[in-house]
Amino acid sequence: MVGIIGIVIVFVMVFGGYLLAGGKMGIIVKALPFEMIMIGGAALGAFVISNDGAGIKHTVKDIGKVFKGPKWKSDDYKDLLCLLFELIRVARSNPVALEEHIEGPEDSAIFSKYPKIQADKEALGLICDTLRSASMNYDDPHQVEEVLEKRLEATLHHKQHSSHTLQNIADGLPALGIVAAVLGVIKTMASIDQPPEILGKMIGGALVGTFLGVFLAYGFFGPFAAKVKAVIEEDAHFYFLIREVLVANLYQHAPNICIEVGRQNTPDHHRPNFSDLEEALKATKQDAA
Repeated sequence: MVGIIGIVIVFVMVFGGYLLAGGKMGIIVKALPFEMIMIGGAALGAFVISNDGAGIKHTVKDIGKVFKGPKWKSDDYKDLLCLLFELIRVARSNPVALEEHIEGPEDSAIFSKYPKIQADKEALGLICDTLRSASMNYDDPHQVEEVLEKRLEATLHHKQHSSHTLQNIADGLPALGIVAAVLGVIKTMASIDQPPEILGKMIGGALVGTFLGVFLAYGFFGPFAAKVKAVIEEDAHFYFLIREVLVANLYQHAPNICIEVGRQNTPDHHRPNFSDLEEALKATKQDAA
C-alpha cells in the first residue's frame, strides 16, 4: 500500500507541477508511446542480456516486495523463538527424539505448530542442518558460527541480485533517454525546412526521451531497487536470529538464556517484550507436557 501511495505522489507532483506551470500534455502524450518503445525496449533488452532465466524470474518476483514489504512479521519472530526453544529442550532431554524432527521437519509435530516457518526451506535448512551437526559432535561453537556466517552471507548475496539488477537498469535509463532524444533530434534535422512551430513540437517530442529516461530512473527504478534491498536485508534478520540462538545452544547455555540471546538480537520493531515471550514459552512447555 505504501508503495502505491509513493507512485501516486510521484505522478501527481511531477505532472501536476508541470501543468500548474502552464505546460501542455499534448506533446508528451504524442511522443510518449514512441519514446517508451525505444527507452523501455532498450532497457528490457539490456536486462535480458545481462541475466539468465533464473535471474529474470527472481527479479520480476522480487518487484512484488516493493508493495508487500518484508515476509517476516513480529509474530513470526516470536514463533521462531518458541520453535527453537522447543527443539533445544528436546535436544537436551532426549537427543534421539530430536532426530525425527530434524530429519523429517515436514511431518514434525513441533514444526507443524508453526506452518509459516515450516514452509520456508531456508529456515528449515538452517535449523535442521545446525542441530544435525551438533548431534554428530560437530559442536565447536566457533566453527559452527563461521560456517553459518558464510552460509548466510552467500544466501544474502544471492537474494540481493534483483536489487542490483534494478539499480543497473536505473543507472542506464538516463543514457537510454539521451539515445532516444538524439534520435529525435536527427529526425528533426531531417525536417529543418519546416516552419518553426512544427520544428518546436518535434524538438519538444525529442526532449521527452531525456525526460522519460531520468523520470523512470530516479522516480521508479532507483527507489524500487532501494526498497527491494531494504526488504531483503530486513528479512535476513530472521535467519541471522536462528544462527544466534543455535550458536548459544552450542555454548551449553540454558534454553531460556539461548532464547533471550535471540530476543535481544531481534530487530527493535519486531522484538517481543520479555513478559509476552515468557508467557509464550510457558505455553509451549504446557503443550509439550
